[in-house]
Amino acid sequence: MSSFLSMKNISKSFNHVPVLKNVSINVEHGEIHALLGENGAGKSTLMNILGGVHQPDEGAIVLNGQTVEMTTPRTSQSYGISFIHQELNVISDLRVYENLFLGNELKNRFGFVKVEEMCDKTSDILAELGVDIHPKTYVRHLDTSYKQMLEIAKALLHNSRLIIMDEPTTALAEHEVHRLFALMKNLKQTGVSIIYISHKLKEIQEVCDTYTVLRDGHVVGSNRMKDENLDEITKLMVGKSVSEDRLTESHSFGPVALEVKHLTSEGFFKDINFTVRKGEIVGFTGLAGDGRTELFESLFGFRKKYNGQIKIFAQDVNINHPKQALKAGMGLVPKDRKENAIIKDLNVIQNMSLSSLAHFEKAGLIKGRAEREKFNFYEQKLNIKVPNPKTTIDKLSGGNQQKVVIAKWLEVNADIIIFDNPTQGIDVGARREIYQHIVALADKGKAVIILSSEASEIRKVCHTIHVMYQGEVTAQFAGEEATDDEIMSYATGSKRGR
Repeated sequence: MSSFLSMKNISKSFNHVPVLKNVSINVEHGEIHALLGENGAGKSTLMNILGGVHQPDEGAIVLNGQTVEMTTPRTSQSYGISFIHQELNVISDLRVYENLFLGNELKNRFGFVKVEEMCDKTSDILAELGVDIHPKTYVRHLDTSYKQMLEIAKALLHNSRLIIMDEPTTALAEHEVHRLFALMKNLKQTGVSIIYISHKLKEIQEVCDTYTVLRDGHVVGSNRMKDENLDEITKLMVGKSVSEDRLTESHSFGPVALEVKHLTSEGFFKDINFTVRKGEIVGFTGLAGDGRTELFESLFGFRKKYNGQIKIFAQDVNINHPKQALKAGMGLVPKDRKENAIIKDLNVIQNMSLSSLAHFEKAGLIKGRAEREKFNFYEQKLNIKVPNPKTTIDKLSGGNQQKVVIAKWLEVNADIIIFDNPTQGIDVGARREIYQHIVALADKGKAVIILSSEASEIRKVCHTIHVMYQGEVTAQFAGEEATDDEIMSYATGSKRGR
């Protein structure tokens, strides 16, 4: 294989804070190259330089032996580079085909767009991905996993020679992940190169040929994947070994904080029954489309149509709005950070304090100093990496945005806290920190619920585990009893009832 891309001695600072320090990376033709590191290590900045979003302070980019300057994203695209961002860039109010051809519309000689030709090409590329979506469907009607597939389809449509994939499997079900990996391997055979950013090291091991690890803006390791084991790569990423042991221990629980009886919402979930006690961590897992997100959005008042009974501390409640959930002592870290958890035009501090403004208000005014001091507390507690907390939150990496969202709900100090995919986009070292904070909440008597598609994550921290399949709970385990294989048997529907 001949060299395709070399980024040589790249350095970049923001507000005089160094983010990249003399970073070099090489990618060959037809190679899948993993770019690894903790949140804030510099991965996104390096790729944004390659994608033409930022300009390097020092260093050079060489493509096929030619030094090039990526002055804009369109320049990068003209060199055959596509960037599939972790935060989806689809436009919900446009149709599927309009998203795929946005800025590159097909037109006839009179300047009219060729709608049917674009639809045909859209259908062809989606069929290649194994996705059955009508090209004229509005994107707002699609699940997040399909929106992710649209981003990938857009890259394929432009015949890209290098595709940057930033956490592409975050919103995908297991069968969709396998389909994506098969597609990546096919692209590799045709000479397409892929830079793959992920915190899921088992995925990296399965699909990647080589890797580069960044830590604190430096390259700390680079090698062929087959020559390393995951423990060594983890050490490179975080500077130390990370234990895979369970973090929870058996202990006595307090009274029932939340009780759900026969909860049903037509088309989403049916006859759901469970309890969560003070000091208990209860997990819900399954595959995409199992109904767990819709279940807890209903509990939080985001979805209003359901039947059944909800009790909080033995009192019947009827929650039809998130404000009522907050008043009842419930908090929710939602699954879709970009659409439901952050306000991108507000700064980091404001996003942290948004749900608890009463803590910082006096005579109708916000006490800025108290707000800043509280953020400083969470910045240290959750290891949030942010050069300036008064910058807008969209400038942070996805993992650091997630930590700010978690800080927001910790500040609310709810009695019942629901975490929907709490470590989505968070690196292996920071994941353990988040788990430890969740365990600490339970130790303080909070009732905690975790929703996750990752069985290993659920097993690590939960006292009780519920498995869902097609809107029903098909199994319940004690945390220390469950295995990944058995959980998957119930999550896929091959086993039912327990």
